[in-house]
Amino acid sequence: MRITALLLAVACSTAAFAQDKPAAPAAKPAAQAKPKAAPAKPKPQSIAVRLQACLEIDDGTKERLNCYDAVIAPAPKPKPPAAKGVMDCRYLKEEDERLACFNGFVEKLPKLPTQ
Repeated sequence: MRITALLLAVACSTAAFAQDKPAAPAAKPAAQAKPKAAPAKPKPQSIAVRLQACLEIDDGTKERLNCYDAVIAPAPKPKPPAAKGVMDCRYLKEEDERLACFNGFVEKLPKLPTQ
């Protein structure tokens, strides 16, 4: 009888011990899905490539000048200095002079690959 009582006491204490254990760690939440990287944005084209694209428009037209002006915004000056580079063409007030200035510099550029 003593053995039965002892076994019963051991069984009860084991059950009590099992209940006092801290709860098993909760299952980790599922890893959040990482958002997919946005598709790589194309690199912006260089000014030279964009200016060369304007050469495809008929020469001497307002459309070609508008194309150049979209790449390099005009900033007319009353007495512009002599153009030493394509960026100086934006200072010319007269549209025909500005178009001729842009054409002169852009036509001399080496052909650059488009991206």
